Amino acid sequence: MPSEKVLEQKKQIVAELSESLKNSCIGVIVNYKGITVAEDTKLRKQLRETGEYKVVKNTLLKLALKDAGIEGLDSVLEGTTAIALSKDDYTGSAKALCDFADKSKTFEIKAGFVDGKVIDVEAVKSLAKLPSKEVLVAQALSGLNAPITGFVTVLNGTMKGLVVALNAIAEKQAANA
Repeated sequence: MPSEKVLEQKKQIVAELSESLKNSCIGVIVNYKGITVAEDTKLRKQLRETGEYKVVKNTLLKLALKDAGIEGLDSVLEGTTAIALSKDDYTGSAKALCDFADKSKTFEIKAGFVDGKVIDVEAVKSLAKLPSKEVLVAQALSGLNAPITGFVTVLNGTMKGLVVALNAIAEKQAANA
């Protein structure tokens, strides 16, 4: 029977994990079985740039997910489990983990969530293929900028034509006078 101290520690871990889940826009759950310490270190370093990465016990993650109001992931909480969380980058964690999973024979994506809604492996892979938020914003602004640039060019051409026409009229009147 676990001591009260151990139970308190587990409750603290669940509370912290639950808070992290609530504050994250995305979470990706993986099976990290079979990766080396060197690979794990490299992966953790990469994931620190986009959020956090934790190895967790399935029972504790199950409790934290329930507490955070994220339901439907119990079926994937088997074997060795780790979770990558990000507060504001929807694609970074998914990209890093999918790239790593493609190179590894044993590492695999189990499932994930976006804004509290459960997504499957295919949805995680689709997220990984999306450009980053910065690139999407740049593309959107570029798309908005193109019509404005075209409009300015047309106005410029119209103004130039008007100036040429007025100049021709002025020369004709000067010649007649």
